[in-house]
Amino acid sequence: MTLTFDQAAYCNLLAEVAPKVIETQEEYDRILAVTERLTFAKNRTPEERALHKLLVTLIEAYESQKYPIDKSSPHEILQHILESSGTRQADLVGVIGSSGVVSEVVNGKRSISKAQAKALGDYFKVSPTLFI
Repeated sequence: MTLTFDQAAYCNLLAEVAPKVIETQEEYDRILAVTERLTFAKNRTPEERALHKLLVTLIEAYESQKYPIDKSSPHEILQHILESSGTRQADLVGVIGSSGVVSEVVNGKRSISKAQAKALGDYFKVSPTLFI
């Protein structure tokens, strides 16, 4: 059974929620509450899925403007992965070089080469682009 999109039902949802660009914390809280309700609703209609997608887009735009996240450097990402995985610098000896090289890379004194990024990606099972 294929569900078709009902434009009138979608218009009714839009009228009920009245979504717009989020500019205040109050509006953010209101849209977030509606989005959470839709997120956990069972058997959402195509119209509810479309509204959910729109609201998530509005929330993401507000959050990226209001709470920008600074891009982490490759060595900061490596430090975080080491800490969160319980991996020691010594475990990377032989993976990306000698103990001196590992120390310099982890502490940001030496940049991570493409070959080292690939080796780190393989070792930690993540994308090598995190380290470039």
